[in-house]
Amino acid sequence: MFDSKEELLEKIALGEDSLVELKSVRFVGSKIKGPERDDLADELAAFANRNPGVLVLGVDDKTRQIDGIPVDKLDLVESLVREVCNDTIKPPLVVSIVRMMLPDTSGIDRAIIKVDMPRSLFVHLSPGGYLYRVGSSKRIMPPDYLARLFQQRSQTRIIRFDEQAIPNATLDDLSTELWVRFRSERTSSGERSEFLSKQGMARQDESGDWRPTVAGVLMATRDPRRWMPNAFIQAVAYSAGSSTPESSDVSYQTDAKDIVGSLDEQIIEACRFIARNARVGARKGTGRIDEPQFDMTAVFEAVANAVAHRDYSIYGSKIRLQLFNDRLVLRSPGSLPNTMTVESMTYRQAARNEVLTSLLARCIIPGEEWLKTGRSTMMDKRGEGVPIILESSRKLSGKEPIYRSVDDVELELTIFAANGSNK
Repeated sequence: MFDSKEELLEKIALGEDSLVELKSVRFVGSKIKGPERDDLADELAAFANRNPGVLVLGVDDKTRQIDGIPVDKLDLVESLVREVCNDTIKPPLVVSIVRMMLPDTSGIDRAIIKVDMPRSLFVHLSPGGYLYRVGSSKRIMPPDYLARLFQQRSQTRIIRFDEQAIPNATLDDLSTELWVRFRSERTSSGERSEFLSKQGMARQDESGDWRPTVAGVLMATRDPRRWMPNAFIQAVAYSAGSSTPESSDVSYQTDAKDIVGSLDEQIIEACRFIARNARVGARKGTGRIDEPQFDMTAVFEAVANAVAHRDYSIYGSKIRLQLFNDRLVLRSPGSLPNTMTVESMTYRQAARNEVLTSLLARCIIPGEEWLKTGRSTMMDKRGEGVPIILESSRKLSGKEPIYRSVDDVELELTIFAANGSNK
C-alpha cells in the first residue's frame, strides 16, 4: 500500500486517517525513547483488527514533517517493530517492513521505515486491550463487535461464515424443492446429507449431527429469518425527490415491503419492487419514446451483489433499499472483503461468501420483460457486475453511481435516475 514515494508523500501531506499512522522516532543515546513499545503495539494491532494500513516511522504526526531516522539506527528501529509484533501482540502479527528515503521540506532525503499491515486472519490483543482503528484514532472494541470479529476470524479462518452450521436447524428444515434444484445428472444419486455437504449447504456439528449451514438456510428455506432474523431486504419507495425523509416517516412512503425468501427469490422480488415503483419518462421523437428511470440490468447487478456479498454475521443489520424520484440507494451490511477498497472495486473481485456466490451462479434467472441481463444465471464469476452497474447507469442518467463505505460497516450504493423520468 502506497508503495511509490509519490503516493506515500501525498498521504503524509494529508495527515493521519483510517489507513495511515505517523510517528516520530526519538533517541536517547543508543536507545529508543519513543514511540513506547506498548503504544506501538496498540497502533499495529488496531490496524490489523480493522483495516489494512500503513505505519510510517520517522514522520511527526502533528506537523507532518519528515524528521527521518539516522541510518545507523535503522536496524534498532526495525528490531523494535519485530519484537513488538512477535512478543507484545497476541497472537503474533505478521507485517512487512520497508526502508525508504523521503525528502524533507528542504529537499534532503531522510530515512524512514514503512510498516505495511494487512487485515489479519486473527483477532489481536495488545497491552491496551482488543482495539480497532476508527479514523485516525484507536478505540476499544465494544463487546458485540469483538464477539462478531472472533466469529468471523475463527482460529485458522478455515470455515467461512456461510459454511458454518446453524445449531438449532435440521436438514428437514430445508425445502426439498429448493435444494434439489442444485442436483445434476452427475449428482442425482447418493444420500441427502452427502450431497448437501458437497454443496456447502450442510455440515456435521461437534456431536456428529448434520446441520444446515448458513448458506443452506439462505438458499434452501422459504424464510431464513427463522434462524437469521436479518436475512431480508427492507424496501421502501418515497414520494420525495432530492430530500431524504426518515424511513419511519410513513407520510412520504408510497410503497414498502420486507422482501423474504431464498436469496435468489429476494433478488428478483427486490428488482420487481423497483420496476413497479420506478417512473417511466418519455421524450419526443418518431412517436413516443419511453425512457426508464433506471437501467434494470444495472439494478439487477447491484441487488445481486448486495445479497451475495453482504456480511450475514452482523446481527441487527439488513439490506436497505430506498427508492426516491431522483435516485436509488442500496445499503448492504459489512465492509469490503479482504483488502478491496471502493476505488479498486472496478478492477478487482473478492467474494466474502464463496458458497453463496457459487450457488447463486447456478440459479436460473426467470424470464422477465423488464430484465435483460445477457446471461441465464444470477451471478457472474467474471467480476463484470460493478463495471456494468457503473457504465449502464452512467449511460442512462449521465451521472456516475457512487459507492461509499460507511464507517467500514456498511457499503452504500447510489444510482441516479435519468433526467427524463422527471419531465
